Amino acid sequence: MFTNFIYFIVVLLIYSTYLPSEEPRFGPVISGFSVVCLTLIFALFTASRFQRLEQRVTRGENFVRLDHHYNALMNRLSIVAIVFFGVYIYGLNLVESLALAPLFAAFPTLQAIGCLMVFVAYLAIIWYFAYPSYRRLYGSRVSRRSYVLSNISFSVPVLIPWLVLSTIADLINVLPFELPKRLLETTTGQAVFVLLFLILAALTVPVLVQKFWRCKPLEAGYHRSRIEALCRRAGVQYRDILYWPIFEGRMITAGVMGLVRRFRYILVTEALLEVLRPEEVEAVIAHEIGHVKRRHLLFYLLFFIGYMLLSYAVFDLVIYFIIYTEPLYRFVLNSGFSQAAVTSTLFTVVTIVIVLVYFRYIFGYFMRNFERQADCYVYSLFNSAGPLISTFEKITLTSGQSPDKPNWHHFSIRERVEYLLKCERDKRWIFRQDRKIRKSIAVYLSAIVVVGVAGYQLNFGEAGKKLSTDFFEKIIQRELRSNPTDPELYTLLGDLYYHRAEHHAAAEAYERAIDLASGEADAHPLNNLAWLYATSEEAGLRNPVQALVLARRAAGLSREAHVLDTLAESYYINGLYRQAVATGEEALSRSKGDKAHFIDQVEKFRKALKRSGPVS
Repeated sequence: MFTNFIYFIVVLLIYSTYLPSEEPRFGPVISGFSVVCLTLIFALFTASRFQRLEQRVTRGENFVRLDHHYNALMNRLSIVAIVFFGVYIYGLNLVESLALAPLFAAFPTLQAIGCLMVFVAYLAIIWYFAYPSYRRLYGSRVSRRSYVLSNISFSVPVLIPWLVLSTIADLINVLPFELPKRLLETTTGQAVFVLLFLILAALTVPVLVQKFWRCKPLEAGYHRSRIEALCRRAGVQYRDILYWPIFEGRMITAGVMGLVRRFRYILVTEALLEVLRPEEVEAVIAHEIGHVKRRHLLFYLLFFIGYMLLSYAVFDLVIYFIIYTEPLYRFVLNSGFSQAAVTSTLFTVVTIVIVLVYFRYIFGYFMRNFERQADCYVYSLFNSAGPLISTFEKITLTSGQSPDKPNWHHFSIRERVEYLLKCERDKRWIFRQDRKIRKSIAVYLSAIVVVGVAGYQLNFGEAGKKLSTDFFEKIIQRELRSNPTDPELYTLLGDLYYHRAEHHAAAEAYERAIDLASGEADAHPLNNLAWLYATSEEAGLRNPVQALVLARRAAGLSREAHVLDTLAESYYINGLYRQAVATGEEALSRSKGDKAHFIDQVEKFRKALKRSGPVS
């Protein structure tokens, strides 16, 4: 489950960080046909790989090797599916093709669902062809249909929080309220929105998940009464105890989900109750209670917040490093792809690396040790962990999987048993595990505080602003050495200097851009230079007459609100108040989003006109 969870996060990031092309290389027909053909190729390749594995199983080769090969093949094919998904998004313009449908264009969440279903279909192909090998290798009695649907139902719920978040964002953008839109467009607003959503999701999503998994309440009787008694003894409250129908309930496992009692569920499978002795069932439930009592679910939420802070702090630095590296930057420029596509790809690659490293190593480290701590919690309710040890042995026998098989979020069964045996001999190992986790969490929290402070400084502090502008200035200057007659580069340089309030340098850059543009004039440098001449308080830079000349030229090329606002301001400083009012009103009518600035401008022009009397 957790591996698929990471896969879905990566796929979501690939989709959400993609910047659609203004001129797609492929139309919907070619894109759709290519997706179908590549999917058929993937299906044939997957089928052939699992047929070879099934033949090896039939020949009775070494089980441990086959078990390793089966899981490695599942992981490799899932990664190939992610690569195909990336090709569809970045290479075949799948997003742009779906956006041609009016409904998808109006509601981006539906467009996202359409793209994500392509990845789900690829996973379904893997599970479909993996089933015969799985059945023969592990002696499973689960039907192929149940095997595929169980995997889908087990994996897809991780998308629910993101889909809800995306839907809310769609509604905010559709509703006629400007303040929520402006807040959501800011980096801080998005971070706060995601943080609040994570907290709400952690509290309420278990209700949705247990419905999606079609869980049913455990009936009153012997098993339920013993589980209830154990929970009362441990002081753990919950909403319900449910049957967990994963793989038709034939897997020996249990689970707990939910941060608070109102939305907390204890999950058990039928196989758990049928195969295990009552004391073994209680040991498994004690393990799940350990997750609640040690607040592991709360720490999982903390780790997601930590990931947000980590990516928030280091992301810009990594991107700057990539862009600033001369060989890599030259490769990007000569790649033949659009700048938007290259930028989007870089963002995606860096994001995926951060996700994989964080969740695979940091999150995985804590998950493995939390599982061990939950194992040790059995000693808080019982004198011995013998029933839990025998449960692990039964899981090994019934699943057919090697006890030495580890994964990134669990120690192997053999490692878990060996640690419990050490605790049986010496109870101090229990406290050593608790101490290890406390120290690890202290180090993690300290790192998160440092990262949070660094992230704030990089994004809002003066050091971050200076670092950002210095990087971009060096990049632009480097490009100007290769393309000294490119007006767009001088326009970018002027914007950079203007942002740093270096108005004289900005004016020189804009003037150079205008001179180089000659017959292909651009409203942007004209407008910005006009605004500088009209509003600057620096000596020798204010020039009302030249501001009006430039503003009229810019308005002749563009009637956007901010361009008209500059023209109105230029009329105003030249004493042409009637023209300022008329142009300001047109700017107000054309403005989108926040209109406060334009309203204030018109009011200022009207007051000036009123004071000037009838002559003006």
